[in-house]
Amino acid sequence: MREENDVPLASLTTMRVGGPAARLVTVETTDELVDAVREVDDADEPLLILSGGSNVVVSDAGFPGTVVRIASRGIVPESADRCGGAVVRVAAGEVWDDIVARAVDEGWAGVEALSGIPGLTGATPIQNVGAYGQEVAQTIAQVRVWDRQEQAVRTFFNADCHFTYRHSRFKGTDRYVVLDVLFQLELADLSRPIAYAALADGLGVPLGTRVPLGETRRAVLEQRRRRGMVLDADDHDTWSCGSFFTNPILTQDEFDDLAERAAERLGFEAPAPPRFPEPDGRVKTSAAWLIDHAGFGKGFGLPAPAALSTKHTLAVTNRGGASASDVLALARRVQAGVQEVFGVRLVNEPVLVGETL
Repeated sequence: MREENDVPLASLTTMRVGGPAARLVTVETTDELVDAVREVDDADEPLLILSGGSNVVVSDAGFPGTVVRIASRGIVPESADRCGGAVVRVAAGEVWDDIVARAVDEGWAGVEALSGIPGLTGATPIQNVGAYGQEVAQTIAQVRVWDRQEQAVRTFFNADCHFTYRHSRFKGTDRYVVLDVLFQLELADLSRPIAYAALADGLGVPLGTRVPLGETRRAVLEQRRRRGMVLDADDHDTWSCGSFFTNPILTQDEFDDLAERAAERLGFEAPAPPRFPEPDGRVKTSAAWLIDHAGFGKGFGLPAPAALSTKHTLAVTNRGGASASDVLALARRVQAGVQEVFGVRLVNEPVLVGETL
C-alpha cells in the first residue's frame, strides 16, 4: 500500500482534468483494498474509489478526502469445459482490454466486441459496460464486493446485480466496492453472433454471423479508432470519457413527441430519430443523433480548450488545456440545447466528482 499527499488527479483520468487529492492510497491486493476502505470509513472521512479513471470527471477543486486507487492484479481460470465454458475470476485492478485480449488468445468467447474500452475490470459491472452488441452482463457470473454498510465481503450472482442498460445495483451508490469479477465465457474459436450492424458491415458479414475471435477484435478496434475511442496520448479526441451521455430510453409517448419535434425541425421528409425497441415496451434512441441534429456537430466548440470530438459527437474532449469547468460547461450547453430542441434530457455517463450537470 502506497500513500501520497496532494496528488493531482488529472494525470490519473482519461479526461486529464481535476484538482488534487488530499490523500492518495494505491492498493495492489484485494486485502489492501478492503483495509484501506475500512480505515477511511472508521475515521469517518470522505472516500473516493478510483479505478482506471476513464469514466470520471473530477472538479478543479479536487477531492478533500482519501482517494483509494485500485491496482490489484489476478486472472485465475477456475474451470474450463465444453459444458460450462471458461470460468475466470479477475481482480478489480486488471486492465479491461488486457482481459479481452487474453480471452481472444485463449479462445474464450463473449467479450471480443468489448475490445478497446479503457478502464479496469472492476468498473465493468458497475455501469454494465457494453458496445457493438455485447455487454458484460451477458458473461458475468458473480461480482464479489466489499459492503461498506455491512462491513463484510458479499457475492452477488448475475441476477442479483440488477443489470440494465449502462446500469446495475452498484451504480449510483458508494455502498459497494468491487473486489473481483467472475466471468463465464464460451469455449470457442468463433465470436458470439455479430449483433451490431456497423460491425457486421465492417466485417463484411450478415448480422448473426460468427467470425474468428481475432477478426472481431481487429474490426472493433478499427471502428473505435476511427471514432477516437481508443486511448492515444497524441490524439486529443481520445482525451475524454468516451461517450459522455447515455442513449435515452423513452416511453412510446415520449418517442412520438420526439419524432414530431424532429419532423418539424428537420422536415417531414428527413429521416426519423433512430428507434430501438426495448423489452419493456420503451424505446431507446441515439444520443449522438440528438446532439448532431440539435446543432452540435463534430468538433463543436473548437478552438476552445474543451470541444466535441472531431470524430464522434458523443465525446466531450480536452483539447490540451481544458479545466473540469470547461468540460462541464460544454456538456451543459449540449445538454440544454438538446432539451430545448427535442425535449429530451441527456444523462451523463461519467461520474462527476464535486460537480453536477
